[in-house]
Amino acid sequence: MNNLKTGLLLVVLTALLVWLGALFGGQQGAVIAFAIALVMNGVSYWFSDRIVLKMYRARPVEEAEAPQLYGMVADLAQRAGMPMPKLYVIPSQTPNAFATGRSPKHAAVAVTEGIVRLLDREELQGVLAHELSHVGHRDILIGSVAATIVGAIGMLSSMARWGAILGMGRGGGDDRPNPIVLLVVTMIAAFGAMLIQMAISRSREFEADAGGARLVGSGEPLARALLKLEQGAQAIPMDANPATAHMFIVSPLSGGHGTGATFAKLFRTHPPTAERVERLRSRAWAG
Repeated sequence: MNNLKTGLLLVVLTALLVWLGALFGGQQGAVIAFAIALVMNGVSYWFSDRIVLKMYRARPVEEAEAPQLYGMVADLAQRAGMPMPKLYVIPSQTPNAFATGRSPKHAAVAVTEGIVRLLDREELQGVLAHELSHVGHRDILIGSVAATIVGAIGMLSSMARWGAILGMGRGGGDDRPNPIVLLVVTMIAAFGAMLIQMAISRSREFEADAGGARLVGSGEPLARALLKLEQGAQAIPMDANPATAHMFIVSPLSGGHGTGATFAKLFRTHPPTAERVERLRSRAWAG
């Protein structure tokens, strides 16, 4: 169901982008908007992993330097039937982790120094299984596509804002949309696209939790890890770029946790930790 939901949301995002392009420039505008999205997706697909790893100053780790950590990743990758991903360590005391890379053959798993210190072996294994599940589900590609389309919609919204400013007082031709109307429409579209992107992110986290639990045969280690990670992220917030917050296993941003109102849940990049823990503990994953 989550895979179907994700696919539908991606279709809605793409249709929204093409519609905005048509609003700007008719059929030609729709084609240009779609072409821009394809180019941006290509850049994101090929280079996003290097960019985000460099952004967090992640350094590669070989087996000789961290044999236990390396061994856990190698064992889980073998169980999952995928190649051994590259392993990185982020110099941060905030306990967190993420996976990146354009495919299972070109994947990387990054963990912070803080998460290695905080979690016991079983809990860390649950987190690593979660990240390998992201790789296996190709969530990096899905997230990159969603982020790129949302970025293109945001770019159109910015263009509409400047168009409204520069077009104030103009009568405009009959075939040109009113710049104020265009501004309002694109702002609403950009807001809606952001909500859709966050919904996709939350959906993929549930899938990765389930995949990780199946890989280790139990949801309990990951459930315990998530509770510790949420507390750790609150105690030591990471200086993270909001555009990459969805990649981490728990939100690295301060203020991203807590119960809050139902409306506030729309703006989360991750499902509530309590709900994730409940799902992990409510099913038997072995077998």
